[in-house]
Amino acid sequence: MGKQGKKLSLSALVLMIFTTIFGFGNTPAAFEQMGYGAIFWYILGAVLFFIPAGLMFAEYGSTFKEAKGGIYSWLEASIGEKWAFIATFMWLASWLIWMVMISQKIWITLATIISGHDTTGTWSILGLNSTMTIGLLAIAWVLFVTWAASRGIDTLAKVSSLGGIAIMALNVILLLASVIILIANHGQLAQPIHHLSDFATSPSAQFQSPIAMISFVIYAIFAYGGLESLGGITDSLDKPEKTFPKGILIGGAVIAIGYSLAIFLWGVSANWHSVIIGQKANLGNITYVLMRNLGYQLGNSLGMSSGTSALMGTIFSRFAGVGMLLAYIGSFFVLSYSPLKSFILGSPKELWPKKMTELNKNGMPANSMWLQAIIVIVFVGGISILAAITHKDATFFYNVLTNMSNVSTTLPYLFLVGAFPFFRAKKELDHPFEAYHNHTWIITVTTVVMLTVGVGIVFTILVPFITGDMFTALWTIAGPIFFGAIAWIFFARKERNKQNL
Repeated sequence: MGKQGKKLSLSALVLMIFTTIFGFGNTPAAFEQMGYGAIFWYILGAVLFFIPAGLMFAEYGSTFKEAKGGIYSWLEASIGEKWAFIATFMWLASWLIWMVMISQKIWITLATIISGHDTTGTWSILGLNSTMTIGLLAIAWVLFVTWAASRGIDTLAKVSSLGGIAIMALNVILLLASVIILIANHGQLAQPIHHLSDFATSPSAQFQSPIAMISFVIYAIFAYGGLESLGGITDSLDKPEKTFPKGILIGGAVIAIGYSLAIFLWGVSANWHSVIIGQKANLGNITYVLMRNLGYQLGNSLGMSSGTSALMGTIFSRFAGVGMLLAYIGSFFVLSYSPLKSFILGSPKELWPKKMTELNKNGMPANSMWLQAIIVIVFVGGISILAAITHKDATFFYNVLTNMSNVSTTLPYLFLVGAFPFFRAKKELDHPFEAYHNHTWIITVTTVVMLTVGVGIVFTILVPFITGDMFTALWTIAGPIFFGAIAWIFFARKERNKQNL
């Protein structure tokens, strides 16, 4: 929307922030990991990351609203070409790791739609075990999407809006069903609250140590991810210097309350030990396990027979499966080319091998997309084969994928936040919107956000090393190290070519 068009109101901005950031799938994962304890860490994530970082990204976005390169342009003007390229490469890597995870999770949604629950643990192709079978299907999916997207087929991208509507409906279903269950059970919760500390600690054996508990803040930061995409809308606002800070504060509060309420509501219908442990839920299928249980408990509370309640549970989990499947398909399709294309077109061409910058007749960087597909396939294959060889179960497998995704997604924020004081020090840049007005405040806020993100990342990496789980530890750091090294090599090659001229 240009400056001459209709300006966004505060309420429209808050709605845009909520729909961009709030993810339904984050709350079942939070409940699976921490129970009610996730509530404290999600509120902390809003206060120490979402609100302060959101205002920083708004400042970047208003200064570089015409720039094509997104966060590359922000960083290049703030801390120079080299670190901008490495940081943006890490940001691109986070989407690749996301593709690694979703290419496998997508089959759980399909299994749930077909059977009403996750049956992927019994799947086998060519005599392979379930982990390798899902890995093989994930590879086929990556190849198909890359083929379709490189040809400019955009039909798949359009299904994400249907998925978005279904997922918004899931939030309403969770709220209404939980209220009915709570009234029917005379206010008694399936997951009882014994002490106030239940709202900060976890029933899971995995999150008992202080380091493990603090590492959970990375899940909260991940749940507030996507803020950088809102940085460029300040010029669409009426009085952005007042409207945007208000929008971020209100949006942050609404999302934090929304997440906290949803996590609490899962405890209305699901007892942590009997549902999470008893039904062997994992981070891949937790949404469908909890939705199925919600439907079953709603049926019970309405006085239905056991069979009818079970049917309602199946309907609920299938509906969740359809919503998540449509959202995954649309997002996966767009993300297979969008971050790659914006980075390649927005950064200097000489940083890339010539073949990678070429666009095909459909305007797609097909060579780069196929290279991206190969990297995703190597990661999928590597994790699947090693998990199968070492006899790791699905719970372990999806924990590894989630750890990888969380670390690689939050790492670029260290660069964006760390570069902020340098960005503000550049007096030659036009700063039409300033949320932070003095140097001390800028340094204080930057330090707090850097510490929050940095401690979350370091502790997430440390936990598996401390517990002796080398498989998780090595795969968690594999992505950042691998992609950081490639970025370094690309940049060194460009510097070498410049010297040879």
